[in-house]
Amino acid sequence: MRTQTLRTNPRSRSSAFTLIEIMVVVIILGVLAATIMPQFIGMTFDAKVGAVKANIAEYESALERYNVHMDRYPSSDEGLKVLVEAPPGDDKKWRGPYVKQIRPDPWGSPYQYRSPGSRHASSFDLWSRGADRADGGDGQGADIGNW
Repeated sequence: MRTQTLRTNPRSRSSAFTLIEIMVVVIILGVLAATIMPQFIGMTFDAKVGAVKANIAEYESALERYNVHMDRYPSSDEGLKVLVEAPPGDDKKWRGPYVKQIRPDPWGSPYQYRSPGSRHASSFDLWSRGADRADGGDGQGADIGNW
């Protein structure tokens, strides 16, 4: 009787990753994420600040056009909504809409408007309360306005 020797064929061996190989890859990805993510977080905030500045510039331009047509800036009570809807009683002078819509700032809060302004006494103040959603603040929570 012949005894058969068990031979293992290298090609028939299962080709899978070992647990250690998978752990090494996960650790490498974790280290890369830890070094790269803080850079993107700062870019996100910078992008939001840029969007606020662009929106404020757009609203300022619309408010100036409103002033030319109506011979006044909107009152604080009227706010920015008169840029998309005619104020009651002034339908004949109003030539809007001056903007398509009034969007909230990138943090989800409405833009603040005051006329006459405390910083611009002859016109208006227009600002976003920033990331902290409160007036004032420092650093990333600081207000961003037309001043």
